[in-house]
Amino acid sequence: MAKKKTTAAGKTSARTRTPSGEPGTEAGAPASVPAGRGTHGRFGGTTEPTTAPDQQNGQESGTGGEGPSRRRVLSAAGAAGAAGLALGGAGGAAAHAATTGDAPTALTSVGSTTAMFHGKHQAGITTPLHSRGHLIAFDLAPGAGRKEAAALLRRWSALAAALMAGEPAPDGDTGVALDAGPSSLTLTFGFGRTFFDRTGLVPRRPAGLKPLPAFSSDQLDPRRSEGDLWIQVGANDALVAFHALRAVQRAAGDAARLRWQMDGFNRSPGATDRPMTARNLMGQLDGTNNPRPADPDFDRRIFVAPGGDQEWLTGGSYAVVRRIRMLLDTWERLPQADQERVIGRRKSDGAPLTGGSETTPLALDELAADGRPVIPADAHARISAPEQNQGAAMLRRPFSYHDGVLTDGAPDAGLLFVCWQADPLRGFVPVQRKLDRGDALSAFVRHESSGLFAVPGGAAEGEYIGQRLLES
Repeated sequence: MAKKKTTAAGKTSARTRTPSGEPGTEAGAPASVPAGRGTHGRFGGTTEPTTAPDQQNGQESGTGGEGPSRRRVLSAAGAAGAAGLALGGAGGAAAHAATTGDAPTALTSVGSTTAMFHGKHQAGITTPLHSRGHLIAFDLAPGAGRKEAAALLRRWSALAAALMAGEPAPDGDTGVALDAGPSSLTLTFGFGRTFFDRTGLVPRRPAGLKPLPAFSSDQLDPRRSEGDLWIQVGANDALVAFHALRAVQRAAGDAARLRWQMDGFNRSPGATDRPMTARNLMGQLDGTNNPRPADPDFDRRIFVAPGGDQEWLTGGSYAVVRRIRMLLDTWERLPQADQERVIGRRKSDGAPLTGGSETTPLALDELAADGRPVIPADAHARISAPEQNQGAAMLRRPFSYHDGVLTDGAPDAGLLFVCWQADPLRGFVPVQRKLDRGDALSAFVRHESSGLFAVPGGAAEGEYIGQRLLES
């Protein structure tokens, strides 16, 4: 049942429950919105609630605000049923709608979907992959401590609640996303190891934030690694994501300084005829063996359970962030059959080399006619499989990136690897150690930056992210 809620920006919004999506897969085309229902733009008008197809963990879809509605601007295009109108035609339809006052038409694009800020867990962890993302790390400014950090998290939380609801930034809006709906925007906040030193909270630092071990394949740039504070911005529209990125940077004020920023992308929702596991820039399906919310042990593997030594982290998770450059020129010269042996799966559909479909379990004991394993001993899928790592698993939710070319002309492109787990010492670390010793894929990638962040649980109504840590 929809309920009225006052947002951080002081506006009233109607919210309704949304169905769950699946992690490790892309959001498909959004479900149709019933006639007469829609959503708002950044300065959008009050509307009836709409159900979004890709929300998780009881998070809700919200609408609200006052002023000219994005539905009105798009009404003629919607009435014509012309989803594929050329730019000139769409512009003319929008102008006609604005001047004639035609009745609003439901917004049925990816812009209509909304993730909720408040909840048990932060959004952006089990939310389906976004088509655009920004990863940013900040260091607290010299002299800033616990008081300044609390004020900053309070500002960021109010900002996130407004932007995720599709409303303008509370402290003055640039208008970059003025015409767009929320587009499943999420902002996810985490604390690095050094945050606890700078805020005088070392006794509250969780055991899971021990420094990651060094790996032999690492070629890490410390300037693009770690950080006091980390934010993941994701949306299904590039301008919505950029708008949130700039708003976060402005809201940092004098309290924090940008340490590094990385920008990524995935396939757009609706680009395939059905929801599918994403492909990375090597052309491989990436995320096939992800844990799923329906798994009986999903929460135990991904989220921090209550009763630990740091109660403020209950419902939270740990994010490992790695910038992994792919040696695409070398990879693309490799015959497809050799690429498949490196991975251990077929490139076409992600199925194991031992047969079946993408979700078929690996037949690790199956031998070829020459007596060798069908899935090679050094295949990436074999080495990273949970059954090969005492059940260690993590929820991978990456972005691809492309930052132009290097001085030698090679593409500066690869994967912004983000994985989630309840304990990185039982998730990422043992798997990466094993990959570091003998993964065939290592010859084609370079790990260039790394970070580990403790991500608190979601904020309750009236709370800000991290309040239970900073005010305890």
